[in-house]
Amino acid sequence: MSTETPETSAAGWTREIDRGRFRRQASAFRERVTADGSSGYPAEAGRYHLYVSYACPWASRTLIVRQLKGLEDAIGVTIVDPIRDDRGWAFKDAGVAHADPADPLVEADPLNGWSFLAEGYAATDPDFDGRVTVPVLWDTKSGRIVNNESAEIVRMLNGEFDAVAKRPEVDLYPEPLRAQIDELNERIYATVNNGVYRAGFATSQAAYDEAVGELFDSLDWLEQRLASRRYLTGDRITEADWRLFVTLVRFDPVYVGHFKCNLRRIADYPNLWGYTRDLYQQPGIAETVRFDHIKRHYYVTHPSINPTRIVPRGPIVDFDAPHGRG
Repeated sequence: MSTETPETSAAGWTREIDRGRFRRQASAFRERVTADGSSGYPAEAGRYHLYVSYACPWASRTLIVRQLKGLEDAIGVTIVDPIRDDRGWAFKDAGVAHADPADPLVEADPLNGWSFLAEGYAATDPDFDGRVTVPVLWDTKSGRIVNNESAEIVRMLNGEFDAVAKRPEVDLYPEPLRAQIDELNERIYATVNNGVYRAGFATSQAAYDEAVGELFDSLDWLEQRLASRRYLTGDRITEADWRLFVTLVRFDPVYVGHFKCNLRRIADYPNLWGYTRDLYQQPGIAETVRFDHIKRHYYVTHPSINPTRIVPRGPIVDFDAPHGRG
């Protein structure tokens, strides 16, 4: 007999509960932009637009790659409000409770005049009834979502837009390292990127213990790996590093307390902590990390975990301290 039942939180999360375990919804839109246009979506400057949240680690991956490749002029971006309700991600002045109308980082939708990103999902598929997620790669020409899977958007930004990129020489998925990157991504996604959510949204002690055990086993493994190399595959930063970074940079400010991932902090791991600061200090990366949005999103939009919606003042974490890994 199945033990899975759907649950929708006040923040719009749709979860599958299996013996208290959190299971993530699969991304719904999986078309691709290609350099040669063979997919029907040719890589063109000014045609595509990213809808993202600074709070979301999955969306942050795409912001980072857009920055590293120099695609700021070729692909527009709009920042949604970090506070969401059961209507999903919202744009400026959408009237969401607990949102800060004076937040200068939150933007109105410049393309379609939407109040909620759900309107873009409905425009693409009127029958869509899942959870509205970011990032979204929007095609302004066809008026539809091309893709809402961050891993695939990252690959497109890295490899398909070189003709319009300021830094086409940047390659985060180089051919000789692809097998190694894929292997790293598989474990890091399951036990770290998604592992913190599995711990935070667990609804049974057994599910929580399982998730936290796997999470810290992987953090211990990563600490040892980084003892003998600067980055995950050696001396070169790859996609695997940025996929890990977006979780590490949120770990001590949010996941230790909010998601109960508190066996150790990242600051307690000498190699992981230096590595996190090394990546944070790479040119252009700090501007993609907005801790106010990160903390307000998690602490305000998960009332089942934090019913008071009080956002903690700490911890004080110095990501600009020398990393010592040069």
